[in-house]
Amino acid sequence: MPDHGHSAKEIAERIGSPPGRGVLRDAIYGAIDGAVTTFAIVAGVSGAGLSPFVIVALGVANVLADGFSMAAANYSGTKAELENMRRIRAIEERHIDEHPDGEKREVREILYQKGLSGKVLSQATDAITQDRENWISLMMEGEYGLGGVDPHPMKSAITTFMAFLAAGVVPLFPFLLGLEDALALSVAMTLITFFGIGALKSHWSLNHWWRSGFETLLIGGGAAAIAYFVGTLFHV
Repeated sequence: MPDHGHSAKEIAERIGSPPGRGVLRDAIYGAIDGAVTTFAIVAGVSGAGLSPFVIVALGVANVLADGFSMAAANYSGTKAELENMRRIRAIEERHIDEHPDGEKREVREILYQKGLSGKVLSQATDAITQDRENWISLMMEGEYGLGGVDPHPMKSAITTFMAFLAAGVVPLFPFLLGLEDALALSVAMTLITFFGIGALKSHWSLNHWWRSGFETLLIGGGAAAIAYFVGTLFHV
C-alpha cells in the first residue's frame, strides 16, 4: 500500500472517512477455503479410484454449495457483529442519558490512559462530552474496542463467495477439460494457487512474498494430502 499524503486536505479526508477493515480477510478466507475444500474432494475421490465424472460432479457441487454456505455464514456472522455494535451503542446512549457523570468519568479515564493529564485532560473531557456523537464514538472504541466504521454483511458475503468460486474451480480445470494426467495437473495448479494466494496476501503484511506464499502452500498442501490419504483407504 503506498504511503498516504500529509497535507491538511489529505489528512482531513482520510481521517474523516476511514476505510474500516475492508474485505481483505473475506477474500483470503474464501480463496484458501475454496481451493482447499475443492482439491480435498478431487484428491479424496481420485485416491478412491473413482471416475473423472464423479470428481467433476462432486467438485462443482462443492464449489457452488459450499461457496454459498460460506458466504451465508459470513453474512450472518458479520450481521451479528453489526447488530452487537448497535446494541452496545444503544446501551451507551442510555447510560449517557441516565448516568452522565459516570460516563464522563469513563471518558476521562480513557483519555488518561491515552496519555492526557492535568488541565489538558479536563479540557479534552469537557470538549468531547459536549458532542454526543463524539462521546459515543469514544466510548465504543475506548470501552469496547469497537471501531467507528460499521461492517458490511452483504459485501463480506459476496467477496467470500466470489473468492471461493475463483479459487475453487482451479483444481477442477484439468478434469473439466478432459486432460491426460488430470490429477497431476490439478495438484500442480492447486499448489500454485495456494502459493499465489499467500504471495498476494503479503502485499498487506510485513512478511516477504515467498514466506507468505510458502506458509499458505503448506496449509493447503497439508489438507490436500490428508484428503488423498483418506481416499486411498477406500480405493475401489
